[in-house]
Amino acid sequence: MLEVQHLTVQYRDLQALSDVSFKLESGSLVGLVGPNGAGKSTLLKAMLELISTQIGQVFYQGRPLKHQRQKVAYLPQRSQIDWDYPVTVWNVVMMARTLHTSWWGRPSRQSQEIVKQALQRVELYELRDRQIKNLSGGQQQRVFLARALAQQADVLLLDEPLNAVDKKTEALMWQIYGELKREGKTLLISCHEWGNSLDRYDQLLLLNQRLVACGTPRQVMTSNNIQSAYGGMFESSSPVDHSEEELLFC
Repeated sequence: MLEVQHLTVQYRDLQALSDVSFKLESGSLVGLVGPNGAGKSTLLKAMLELISTQIGQVFYQGRPLKHQRQKVAYLPQRSQIDWDYPVTVWNVVMMARTLHTSWWGRPSRQSQEIVKQALQRVELYELRDRQIKNLSGGQQQRVFLARALAQQADVLLLDEPLNAVDKKTEALMWQIYGELKREGKTLLISCHEWGNSLDRYDQLLLLNQRLVACGTPRQVMTSNNIQSAYGGMFESSSPVDHSEEELLFC
């Protein structure tokens, strides 16, 4: 189980996260949704202590997550990656194996096989020697998913991995997410889209600085919850019947 307790983040006078708590079971596919500026990226970074928190703790299997970082793979937003950095597809994915070797040591035969299998899984092994800057946007996202796979982590935190990808990449990534779920992995995926894809998740976290709702898509995506999270943005752009039980998969 992955457990977040009372996570709070403040940037000077801005409250980015306020007392966020939830639990995620192993083998679950969880969507993190909310408006722009809701704190979705901040939450993922705070869970990994990539940014400072005022209060709060994160546990995995009853132990602090900060002592088990090798069990967590993180895929940041595309905007946070330097796509012009001169590195090949193979070397990007091999970075996931540094904890198992070293920055200067030669990768083991086992690590090389794991990287090969990860690239084959995302259908990019044939492009392993290509510079990452020369790939399409969807291919670049698949490279970083391969890096997460090569890390062989139990928990995957993915920040808008499906943003602006092609249909082939989207279908392949959903297929891999399902496989990882069946393998007992825990996936927390920040997403900006609504639509029918929300129904793919076992659980949703609806966030806007605080946790507005947590549960199945049917429990979370009610008009009252979305009004609470999105406020006027929802009211002005989403004309719907405001029934509490209505699914807002528009």
